[in-house]
Amino acid sequence: MTEKSSFFPCLLYRDAAAAIDWLKETFGFTENFRVPGPDGSVVHAELGWRGDTVMVNSAGDGPRLATEIGQAGTYLVVDDPDAHHARAAAAGAEIVRELKDEDFGASRGYAARDPEGNVWVIGTYQPGTVPVPPPA
Repeated sequence: MTEKSSFFPCLLYRDAAAAIDWLKETFGFTENFRVPGPDGSVVHAELGWRGDTVMVNSAGDGPRLATEIGQAGTYLVVDDPDAHHARAAAAGAEIVRELKDEDFGASRGYAARDPEGNVWVIGTYQPGTVPVPPPA
């Protein structure tokens, strides 16, 4: 039995339509749906990644899914960080941390900033898989 997701990142953009296009082209997200607002804005959109969802909307439209533009940090799990990094770099993403093997285990990744300032950390580390030590 597959569990339903119960945790969804929410990002606010000045130009959510452009951000959606950028996230699709640069990182490989799919657009699940979009609710258009006035003047090309986005009231609400959902982008898919490996069965999960990130919600996006334009500043000033609909409910506030985030508090500030460009201040989110989101982690994205990928199978091949080298290929993902190459795709992002080729698309012109600002790489803020180069591709590297992490000190804390079998993980490899990099970080990039989207056009409105949000930082995306991308790598092979799967949160929730490292055993938590018992309390002392």
